Amino acid sequence: MNKFKYIAAQLLLCCIVFSGCDKYLDVEPKGKQLLKTTNDFDLWLNAMAFTTEMTSSYLEYMTDNIDYLGVNTPPIALADFVYTWQPQFTNDVAAPAYLWADHYQRISLYNTVLLGIDAAEGGTASQRNSIKAEALLGRAYSYFYLVNEYAKPYDAASATTDLAVPFVTSDNVSQKAPPRATTAEIYQHMLDDINAAIPNLPDDNSSARFRGSKAAAYSVLARVYLYRREYSEALRYAELALANTRATMIDYTNPASFPTTQNVVSHPDAIYGKAYAAFGIPITLDLKGSFASNDARRTIFYSSWTSTARGVTAFYAAAVTPTFQLTNSGTTVQEMHLIAAECAARGTAPNSLATALSHLNQVRRNRYTGTPIESRDFTSTNLSAVFTEVLAERRRELPFHGLRWFDMRRFDMENRMPAVTRTNAQNTVIATLAPHSSRYTLQIPIQVTAFNPDMPQNP
Repeated sequence: MNKFKYIAAQLLLCCIVFSGCDKYLDVEPKGKQLLKTTNDFDLWLNAMAFTTEMTSSYLEYMTDNIDYLGVNTPPIALADFVYTWQPQFTNDVAAPAYLWADHYQRISLYNTVLLGIDAAEGGTASQRNSIKAEALLGRAYSYFYLVNEYAKPYDAASATTDLAVPFVTSDNVSQKAPPRATTAEIYQHMLDDINAAIPNLPDDNSSARFRGSKAAAYSVLARVYLYRREYSEALRYAELALANTRATMIDYTNPASFPTTQNVVSHPDAIYGKAYAAFGIPITLDLKGSFASNDARRTIFYSSWTSTARGVTAFYAAAVTPTFQLTNSGTTVQEMHLIAAECAARGTAPNSLATALSHLNQVRRNRYTGTPIESRDFTSTNLSAVFTEVLAERRRELPFHGLRWFDMRRFDMENRMPAVTRTNAQNTVIATLAPHSSRYTLQIPIQVTAFNPDMPQNP
């Protein structure tokens, strides 16, 4: 059943997201030959491919949030391979290279803009610079995923030697891939691209939140620095994103305020919208048990909440609140508050306790019921307790938004991740992800190494 829900999710993503964008230059690679004018390039950035980052939600199947009772042993389907952290997602070199191909496809499309915009006809230099800036931001965003999937978690002590992914600046997908760059090099490319983009990005993207803006760039920088574990910088950029965006958090305690569109990239809380089809996913009893009884998210996003059986309650807003049936793997107001809260709670702010509580409670007041509104706040004078609560709130708020796997990786670096086990419907353990396991870093897909046999493989 869940496999059918997954397939439906992918179809729905294509239909809903596409309906909110201009149909333009759908055919590739011939489409890029039509890019002659500045307006052509601007419309190109409205294409459906730019409203999402991943065409599948299999990134979620690796996390400790999912309880997939239908797993086959030994693995047969793609979900089985991913769920049990197999070295490869498939044994078929002709199969799609999920994740890797998603990101590099978008990088190729952004490179098309970067390689051609300067020679575009018509428009002004300012317009061309703005379009180039959006492409730089988008390319950096795609590399954020690649480096957090196929490289070890960022460690300043080894980043200059840890291998990451090829840094591709061409839009010719038939070319041989360049060598794998180091983790430090990829992160520096991301920082360079975003910082180069910021001066030329528009101040506001409210009319199309999947397009770039200064706030979008600051929000991506906040993520980048968070996963580099440079918490002072992550806090600074999260607060810059909040200060420069017109996006506003959705109050889940007030259904009358919910957006009417199902197109998540147009929701008011999106700073940099990227639609993501992650639903119909059965959750673990551990995740379910972390929600308080007055948490509005329980019945907005989850079906069969009252069931106490394993594998029945599912992250499935399509069944209960259709306007939220897609999640946003892009950046949001609430994510920036939680980044700022976490970084402050790590003691990186002058007034760490007050700053952490302020950002945390901005989220809680829009998620928990209760009057007066102050009753929804988390209160403590213990910074360590606040930090623990922030991490718990982050897991509740962003369970299936493409970030939990990355969080598990960085928490594992800090010895905060216990072993994660997989049990089948008969409660038999069939796989274990041990602390500091090499499986926290994905292997380069066999579809890639088949064409690049000299590319070093991850353990």
